[in-house]
Amino acid sequence: MSARDENPLAGLPPGALPDEDAASWQRVRRYAVPRWMIERATAHRLAGDWRAACAAAGVEVAFALPALAAAYGPAVAAAVEEDLLHLVPDLVRWHLPRVLGGRSVLAPNRRAVLARYAPGDDAPALYVTTRAMVDGPQRLKLHCAPVDPARHRHTYAGWAIEDWTGARWFWDSRHTAELRSFAGPADRLPFFRADGTPLDAAELPRAEPAADDRAARAEWAAVLHRRGDLVEAFATAGIALDLSPFDRNGQLWPTHDVREALDTVPLDPVRLADAVRRLTAAGAGERFRFAPHWRGLMIVEPAGADAEHDLLMRVVDANAVREVPRLPDHAWQPLPDPYLVRSGRTAPHELHPLVAEALFPAAGPAAGPPVPAAPRPVRVRCVGEWHEVRSRGGVLEIPHTAEEQQRERAMRAFGGAVAGCFAARDAWTTGEGRLPRGLRAERRELLERVQHGDTPGVLALLDAGVDPRVRNGRGQGLLHLLPFVRHEELLPRLLEAGLDLEQQDDSDRTPLQCAVQNGGTAALVRALLAAGARTDVIDDMELSLGQVVRRYKRTDLTFLRQLVEERHPLIGSGEYDDFIEDREEWEEKREYDVDGYAAVGDTPGSGTGEGGEA
Repeated sequence: MSARDENPLAGLPPGALPDEDAASWQRVRRYAVPRWMIERATAHRLAGDWRAACAAAGVEVAFALPALAAAYGPAVAAAVEEDLLHLVPDLVRWHLPRVLGGRSVLAPNRRAVLARYAPGDDAPALYVTTRAMVDGPQRLKLHCAPVDPARHRHTYAGWAIEDWTGARWFWDSRHTAELRSFAGPADRLPFFRADGTPLDAAELPRAEPAADDRAARAEWAAVLHRRGDLVEAFATAGIALDLSPFDRNGQLWPTHDVREALDTVPLDPVRLADAVRRLTAAGAGERFRFAPHWRGLMIVEPAGADAEHDLLMRVVDANAVREVPRLPDHAWQPLPDPYLVRSGRTAPHELHPLVAEALFPAAGPAAGPPVPAAPRPVRVRCVGEWHEVRSRGGVLEIPHTAEEQQRERAMRAFGGAVAGCFAARDAWTTGEGRLPRGLRAERRELLERVQHGDTPGVLALLDAGVDPRVRNGRGQGLLHLLPFVRHEELLPRLLEAGLDLEQQDDSDRTPLQCAVQNGGTAALVRALLAAGARTDVIDDMELSLGQVVRRYKRTDLTFLRQLVEERHPLIGSGEYDDFIEDREEWEEKREYDVDGYAAVGDTPGSGTGEGGEA
């Protein structure tokens, strides 16, 4: 096993992100908040239409101001409305935590609390929630209601609360410039010169810098962290690090290792200490827990009057700190944008304009993430020659005559091997086999935009000639992925292109089954039914459409469950029916948020609008 496998930071410069995380963040910044979304949301926000701004950014509003005034008084409603007029919903999406490790999606089951309007658990708070499914649609929901930290979202998971009440630069247009002071001092960012260009390795500090040089101290802590001098690194930030092993009831647990928990993940000790002090000053608490690694749940707390440093960090038993507030991710995870610029993965002008203005003002105005790239010819080795394959006119063109293609189909029918251009086309349309690098990039460009709900970007690629018959590694085609985008524009186009409404993915699911399971709206389900989708289908778990509706608590799809039960009363697994009835009986004894897996915009009584566009 290599050193990089054991420690993903091995061999990287101080303050670096692991290569896999950096690659994921690069994709997040390219696809998750497309340029058109920023432009539309900004135009609505500047016009004073906060609801339209939210809709453009794929954020459903789950409350009404008159009802808020009736419940909590006109003063609270007025304060909420004032904040909403300055809410930047596309910036919220930009800064929300992500699932990395090769992915780029929003972290599920998160509540990002933006503002509170009175002390106490019964007071309303403005907060945004992410969905329950890791690979589900990337839509968000905006609430204004009390936040109960003990309440579960659903049977399988509770909420993780991200406290942004002291970090308005993540969402409030009046405070976005303060992102600079969050990332570093006004004169220069850590690891950058005053003009915004990255420092060379030789320019990093070689000894402890002055106490008032925050940028240099952040760099020095990172240098110490990369050397493995963890105690010294955290001491630089005023945190005493206790490396004692995990102790539960007098028994040591070697799997809970403080050093390994901290040595293999990127951390900014200086910003961690600043965030804890800021949260304490804001009245959020004095002790905070966070889990940088599965090997250790850490707690940061006051060190005591006689201690050398004002904060103490140590590993703790999760059972002993259940009531301790969770430290929000932004308080200890590095801000990715400076490192993406520092490493050359992203240019300042490709950042969100408000982020670029705060962090890199000398770079000039930012345009935002790149627009979709049109397909280009790809060279493929075929029968000893180099051929050009390309998407054009909605098909993947290969330079072979009709007779050659017929001969290839005949050879395949008799079990012959497929190679060259024909193998590339098969890999494109089946999701199996190896695609040439250029076609992999083209497929990734399309599927990443689908994943992040970039309907205009997907349409632009189809207009540029990309073949819509593409399938991903799970055997899913664009029809299976309709829950992520606006089906009103795409479904008719895909059907016109001849895509099969009953095509199954690797889990034997049709597009209709995927719409039910993966958070597709009720409108999408009705559209697929109107197009002729079959209802007598089961997946590889032998679950019918009605059973999947029950499994994911899709109260918005009760009509589909009734339709299936009327048409096909005995379809699906009888054992699963028994299981789901037992589960529902057990769940009646517990309270959950009524937010489950239902699609945004489909909960009874909620509004719709442009939200599906994202």
